[in-house]
Amino acid sequence: MRVTIEILTKCTSPERGITSERSLDHIVSMFFACFFFLFKAKCALKNLRIKTTHTGSEFRIIGLSEDTCYSQTFQIKRKNGNGGSDTVEEVTVFEYYRKNWKIDLKGSAHFPCLNVGKPKRPTYIPLELCHLVPLQRYKKALSTLQRSTLVERSRQNPQERMFVLSGVLRDSDYNSVPMLRECGISIAQEFTQVAARVLPAPKLKSGDGEDIFARNGRWNFNKNRLIQPKRVQRWVVVNFSAQCNAHHLAQRLIHCGNLKGLPVDPEDHVFQERSHMGRERAETRVNDMFQQLLSGDKPSFVLCVLPERKNCDIYGPWKRMCLVKYGIVTQCLAPTKINDQYLTNVLLKINAKLGGLNSLLQIERNQAIPLLSKTPTIILGMDVSHGSPGRDDVPSVAAVVSSLEWPLISKYKASVCTQSPRLEMIDSLFKLVGNEDHVIIRESLMDFYNSSRGHKPEKKNHFQRWG
Repeated sequence: MRVTIEILTKCTSPERGITSERSLDHIVSMFFACFFFLFKAKCALKNLRIKTTHTGSEFRIIGLSEDTCYSQTFQIKRKNGNGGSDTVEEVTVFEYYRKNWKIDLKGSAHFPCLNVGKPKRPTYIPLELCHLVPLQRYKKALSTLQRSTLVERSRQNPQERMFVLSGVLRDSDYNSVPMLRECGISIAQEFTQVAARVLPAPKLKSGDGEDIFARNGRWNFNKNRLIQPKRVQRWVVVNFSAQCNAHHLAQRLIHCGNLKGLPVDPEDHVFQERSHMGRERAETRVNDMFQQLLSGDKPSFVLCVLPERKNCDIYGPWKRMCLVKYGIVTQCLAPTKINDQYLTNVLLKINAKLGGLNSLLQIERNQAIPLLSKTPTIILGMDVSHGSPGRDDVPSVAAVVSSLEWPLISKYKASVCTQSPRLEMIDSLFKLVGNEDHVIIRESLMDFYNSSRGHKPEKKNHFQRWG
């Protein structure tokens, strides 16, 4: 009897950041506006390989010189023509290349040099004489704009991806490889057909008792009220955008909230960014805004208007300052066109962050969820996110969500903690302090018990994202 074994192979087209062959003086000139960007240039270029235009040699960058080519000096030995001992002369990089290589440095004379030598024996090469070696995998953290561009270019619909992968299989022609034929291995050129089914979109219940049906994968709340609206009070607006009328935006938000049954008090204050701060670093702009914000009473909610919708450097520092340092609920937005649909989506986020409930599943309201509605059950979801490639010094962030108010499953709490870099196991789920556990799982169980009228969970459903 002949046994046939089938092996399924996952084919994909991974996207990575790689370097292109470009002149380094053009790249580095963009970094030298101030000392902060000079530091970023050193980090970005370290360990990349370059090729020199005057010798064709390849080197690995270990850093940048402390001074510019015009001022940076190094020692060179000169032979004594009278047969005496060699003399040591100190010359600048600029003079060395002009005398020894007949090269007049122009574009990079006032920029630092690349150091391609050793820590104790540096070798300096001017930027304009170097090109990056192409197709090097870039493992360090990408900027906001670079990440956005990479995501945009790697996004493919299923038909496009299937066409690309089919071309790879066809061009590779694995079945003509002698070793595979000798081993009796053949590789099919067609994709494997897998039986599947499309689940119907769940029906939702709004606060006015109406059913909300999905259309093209979306639910429209524009004409519906919320299940449990949470009053927005003691709130302020901070405006980083010179193009947005923050006062008008706040009035529109209040009006839209009243239509949804979400009471929004008048804003306490609108803080405008100082005009001279627009060209400063993102962290500096955020710190300056918080000095204004904390000059009065601490608000319970902050609406933040960003200067641009995509690739905004303020977003990360602002979120860290609000959520991590001061514990203030915040919602960021960068409106290019304000309408009721846009403001409704913003209010849904705000209500959820303040502890409200936007909608319920229809079967959840009818207490008809199999295995869950009849038996007290807690649902847990977990995930761990890591720093960007090359940032091994950045802590990993673990997040756990747990359901509340059984028999509901749409109400939940979130817990976030940091842990050692690249650690996949969440080490804060259980941790004994004396004879008691005082970390995430215990807190989730106690919150479930207190919010579910004294019911203890008899079952636990656990979902963890992987990959």
